[in-house]
Amino acid sequence: MVRTQRLAASLAVGVIALGAAWLTLLPGVAFWDTGELQAVGPLMGTAHPTGFPTYVLLGWIASVVLQPLGEPAFRMNLLSAISLAVAAAITVDLVLRLTGWLALGIAAGIGLALTPTAWAMATHAETHTLHLALVAILLWLLVAWDERVRGPTTRGVDDPRVDPVDGDDNPADRGDRFLIAAAAVFGLALGNHSLTILLAIPVGLYVLVVDPGIWRRGRLVVSCVGVLALTVVLVYLELPLRAGPFRAPLVYGTPDTWEGFKYIVLAEQFRDSVTDPFGELPRKFADLVTRTTTQFGILAPLIPIGFIVTAVRRPRYALLTGTAAAITCFFAASYVNADISRYYLGPELMAWTWLAILAAAGVDLLAVQAGDLDPATARVRAGMISVIVAVALVVPSLLEIPARHAAVDASRQVDAANWTAHALDVMEPDAAIVSWWSYSTPLWYAQRVEGERPDIEIIDDRTRLDENLGGLTDVIDANLGKRPVYVIRTDPNEVRQLAGLYDLEYIDGGDARTLTRVIGRKGS
Repeated sequence: MVRTQRLAASLAVGVIALGAAWLTLLPGVAFWDTGELQAVGPLMGTAHPTGFPTYVLLGWIASVVLQPLGEPAFRMNLLSAISLAVAAAITVDLVLRLTGWLALGIAAGIGLALTPTAWAMATHAETHTLHLALVAILLWLLVAWDERVRGPTTRGVDDPRVDPVDGDDNPADRGDRFLIAAAAVFGLALGNHSLTILLAIPVGLYVLVVDPGIWRRGRLVVSCVGVLALTVVLVYLELPLRAGPFRAPLVYGTPDTWEGFKYIVLAEQFRDSVTDPFGELPRKFADLVTRTTTQFGILAPLIPIGFIVTAVRRPRYALLTGTAAAITCFFAASYVNADISRYYLGPELMAWTWLAILAAAGVDLLAVQAGDLDPATARVRAGMISVIVAVALVVPSLLEIPARHAAVDASRQVDAANWTAHALDVMEPDAAIVSWWSYSTPLWYAQRVEGERPDIEIIDDRTRLDENLGGLTDVIDANLGKRPVYVIRTDPNEVRQLAGLYDLEYIDGGDARTLTRVIGRKGS
């Protein structure tokens, strides 16, 4: 397979994925964590645990490079779309390496891009789409290294469908570079999302199975460990540097102190989010089946069959992806925090490669049924069959495009932008707003990134903790009589408490769950 053909196919699928995401892209700022990521990227700030320094650094680069394309929030949303495009493009060549059929790689890449969760995550600023791209790159590098150590496993070294990874005629001399590069990518992925930790055992097992004697190659082992450690250290230095001597306008917690750094990196804030991992296993399995059916439709029943075929045809790859998918799904099933569907992106990528390997087995079976043909004619016939099978693989996803587009489309979502503009417009000069996370993040974006209303003090629950400001009423009482005070809270108990203690002016609704001004203490 000529390298330019592979590159063209990957780029074409990447453009398709980018186009699909672009059509559904969130146009501006959002609530919740999305708003935070839209702010910390352009500011090179620090985010909530685990800090996501790789994402922040790449987000800053994207916010600079993509300036002509729109406001900073849109650029961060676009970074997610680009990440999906990269993942889809890499999947094309990964599947080609695994099966020998470019058509199946194209089908798997398009299928991944159109998978509901992957598509939805690509519409807004999100660390998980970058995680998906880095996992795809990691898998590609490991398979490329495997081929250099063990040799190609797709029909033989003279198969015209696959050329060497980089055109080198002496692969043994350069195979180590792919493993060292994989170590660097693993480090970047670790700096992007802690889900990468779950890949450590699968990757370690894979390396040992591919090259059982690797421990005798001290220089290679030291190089890989050194590159991994150096990458992790370099990206995580962003936290203390941007919280300390080169302080960013938006910093979460106190990562410039050792205790604060551990709190962020080890995600101590979420330590209780994993609940009863070995409990309710039948229900969790049923939920996984339902989730898989939602993502893959009629292809879902073929996934376990695809894994079995993968175990037969590519046993080392099956070990890598099977253990990785199992550990990730087991963890995600017991992790209770926000939208957990994002945590399954890695396994969804792996499932698409299993389906492609199953399809390749079908191509080989149908080609054998074609009868005795000369080699040239047999290859042409097999190529035609691969195209037909690839079309069958991707058609279910193509048929679901209208429904999936409607479900993930964020191109008209301007609620956060409208609310933020309204809130900044109605609040009086030099006001303080005691806000809650989902509303604080777009306010931070407007103030710290866009430079709007620098006179307003945004006091989030995180701010109260970091600056030792006390409880909700402590902050309100400290500011009443000195400046206008506004609140917006979501806890029903806090809403009732505020109504009982203070005279309130409800600006947007009937209680403090909407923007509300605090007039003063009742009876004062």
